[in-house]
Amino acid sequence: MSKKEKLLYPFYVISHPFDGFYEVRHRGKGSVSLALLLIFLFGLSFSLNRRYAGFVVNLINPRHVDSRAEIIGIFLAVILFATANWSITCLMEGEGRFKDIITVIGYSMLPMVIVFVPATFISRFIASDEESIYYLIISLSIIYFVILLLIGIMVIHNFGFGKTLGTLLLTFVALLLIIFIILLLLSLINQVWLFLQSVYTELIMRG
Repeated sequence: MSKKEKLLYPFYVISHPFDGFYEVRHRGKGSVSLALLLIFLFGLSFSLNRRYAGFVVNLINPRHVDSRAEIIGIFLAVILFATANWSITCLMEGEGRFKDIITVIGYSMLPMVIVFVPATFISRFIASDEESIYYLIISLSIIYFVILLLIGIMVIHNFGFGKTLGTLLLTFVALLLIIFIILLLLSLINQVWLFLQSVYTELIMRG
């Protein structure tokens, strides 16, 4: 595929998800770098929405929004979800590779990337009795994302609908376990660091 075709391919995927995700997995038409770019663009548009959405629909203090932290948080969430899904589907004979899962997530975010910035702009001009328009636009993009993600996971792993739902449920369980283990390790590292600091301080004072 040419660079132009690769850039336009996510638009084909969101309009023909079954065929599009099949070709991502079996014909190498996906691009991990483009998927990561879409994840970044979603993180940016999400943060801009939280910072600049009109006061009618935005209940968050814009001064409390840290765009860098939110973008990094979205990347971490994607990596953790992809890791959890890959670990579960490996046990359930799924055919998708880790990079395929990342590609599915990134491409599925395209509707939200397209919608969030215009919705943010529109929100600054709507009246208090018109916020339902804003919420409808945002909600539709999120629902479309969930549908695309579900189809993508189903297609790349060659699962049926029921097995896909079961896999996603187990994915969230695995995700919680991964987060618990990470927090446990961080707590252990912190305790070891504090212990070493106390030992060092004790040696300095005795010296």
